[in-house]
Amino acid sequence: MIFNSLEFLVFFPLVSITYFILTMKLKSVILAQAFLLTVSLFFYACWNPAYLILIIFSVFVTWVSGLLMEGRSKTSKKIVLASSLAINLGILFFFKYYVFFTRTLTFVSGGAFVMPVFNVLLPVGISFYTFQALSYSIDVYCGRAQAERNIISYALFVTFFPQLVAGPIERTNKLLPQFKVLHDFDYERVTQGLKIAAWGMFKKVVIADRLAFYVNKIYGDPSIYTAAAIITATFFFAFQIYCDFSGYSDIAIGCARILGFNLTYNFRRPYFASSITDFWRRWHISLTTWLRDYVYIPLGGNKKGFMRQKFNILITFLLSGLWHGAGGHFVVWGGGMLSSKLLNES
Repeated sequence: MIFNSLEFLVFFPLVSITYFILTMKLKSVILAQAFLLTVSLFFYACWNPAYLILIIFSVFVTWVSGLLMEGRSKTSKKIVLASSLAINLGILFFFKYYVFFTRTLTFVSGGAFVMPVFNVLLPVGISFYTFQALSYSIDVYCGRAQAERNIISYALFVTFFPQLVAGPIERTNKLLPQFKVLHDFDYERVTQGLKIAAWGMFKKVVIADRLAFYVNKIYGDPSIYTAAAIITATFFFAFQIYCDFSGYSDIAIGCARILGFNLTYNFRRPYFASSITDFWRRWHISLTTWLRDYVYIPLGGNKKGFMRQKFNILITFLLSGLWHGAGGHFVVWGGGMLSSKLLNES
């Protein structure tokens, strides 16, 4: 199920009405949590029911890892965290990067190494929910969050349907506590959420999807078009990708706001940025801050000398490129963003 579909236009009002009945009439946090978890899993299952096992497994592994780390020695906590990271990143690697890795290895080795290729369907949203689940494990390890004992609350934190398949990627201490209080119907909040969601739908359906027709036509066979047409398509693509990503995020933020939950704004007018660094502070904010806090800073950030800082930036940007997709062009894209940043700083 996608936001810009007739199914969702039926699904979400029904969910909202039922949810507010539970919060306003029955006054039960547990029932509200159980209901949102059920509809979130249903939302995901509408894409492919068989792949529910993956997200449920990720939830179970990271939930148990949090409990196992609580009150343990630093060495024990490291072992548990490493196991959680290995399991979740291993699943992500297999489904998203294994084919790319095997083909790259075969090409680089000149055919000397040939590994079996498995044709598996990429689970929708796997990068988003994996990063969100792993941030919980890391936060518990670092002492930034306490282990959650209620598995329903934690499962809802990972699977909450508005931001399940396309973000924003939320942090433990921001989103998880919001599930532990009742959110009654509030006219002003609901109206605000509807406005945000409607604006996001406009950007996604009216702007991004319309621009995509022209862009895909030109990019589909650029050799038969003029330079002016290609330049125009490239210009349109910049707005297509922004309106597509930010529109979907705004729909998620708006729907969550209607239900009473505050999600992170993912885009803050990035094309008005004054520099490459400023651009990355405005573009896909939940991802860039995740990479900063869970990759760049743990690697040492800018505290271990000039060369180490540049190495840390290199790793972070290359991971950012790979996160967006399994392909050499995404690696090049990440490297290109790195070069732009370094030139901007010089």
